Amino acid sequence: MTNCNKNTAILRIHCPDQQGIIARVTDFIWSKNGNIVALDQHANNVEKRFFMRVEWDMNGFTMDEETLPGAFQQEIGTPFQMEWKLNFSRKAPRMAVFVSRHAHCLYDLLARYRSNELAVEIPLIISNHNDMAPVAEQFGIDFHHIPVQGLNKKEQEEKQLALIRKYDIDFIVLARYMQILSADFIDHFPNKIINIHHSSLPAFAGAKPYHAAHARGVKIIGATSHYVTNDLDEGPIIEQDIIRVSHHDDVNSLVQKGKDIEKVVLARAVKAHIDRKTLVYKNRTVIFA
Repeated sequence: MTNCNKNTAILRIHCPDQQGIIARVTDFIWSKNGNIVALDQHANNVEKRFFMRVEWDMNGFTMDEETLPGAFQQEIGTPFQMEWKLNFSRKAPRMAVFVSRHAHCLYDLLARYRSNELAVEIPLIISNHNDMAPVAEQFGIDFHHIPVQGLNKKEQEEKQLALIRKYDIDFIVLARYMQILSADFIDHFPNKIINIHHSSLPAFAGAKPYHAAHARGVKIIGATSHYVTNDLDEGPIIEQDIIRVSHHDDVNSLVQKGKDIEKVVLARAVKAHIDRKTLVYKNRTVIFA
């Protein structure tokens, strides 16, 4: 489905802040005939930490993808005590979608996927219910129903992990998947599981948050997308947004507006991840331009 004609390398780094980092990295790229097409950097004066994302054209670059990582580590990474990630845009990441019974986020992601808004492959949808099977069939994506009920959680997560290995999945999106993942499952995918939820937590938790919010007469509702960690709904935030509401909005209106903002926020978060514009440090993200 993906139609990505870009052939670039994307390097994300963080390291102790010090003089000469940008000069050394860009000189490394220039010396091998690389043409930089994007660069964004940030220095955190509190943490004394430097963050950077640089992207360059691989057409004409004199070093191949196999030898590049070792050379960069030796020349730049080790001397500057860097932690870094290197990706290549010509290889679209492979994404699995986990979903339950709410279809709005799933439909939105699949529509963007089909219209080539997301440079990604989606070969797999997993659900604890059968409701979304026709949606997967409509988009030509393999669907697997794996119900999770009480004591069978570990066994069912093993089935999910087996499918993820079989389909060579790079990251997972929880498109309103109404199950809490175990710590063991999450540990397989550090900063590679993206979740979406309404931003009324923790004030309005439970099964009907919009009913509770309406009863309190809230003036804004929103959504938060974040990487999943073992701390429930407290992982590094990727994207957030809000919509203003008023006394004219009934519960149904709040629910619909909530769905709208959830779709947009999740799509932005997924795109940022796909485009390699996120960098996690401790429990925060740097989102590059």
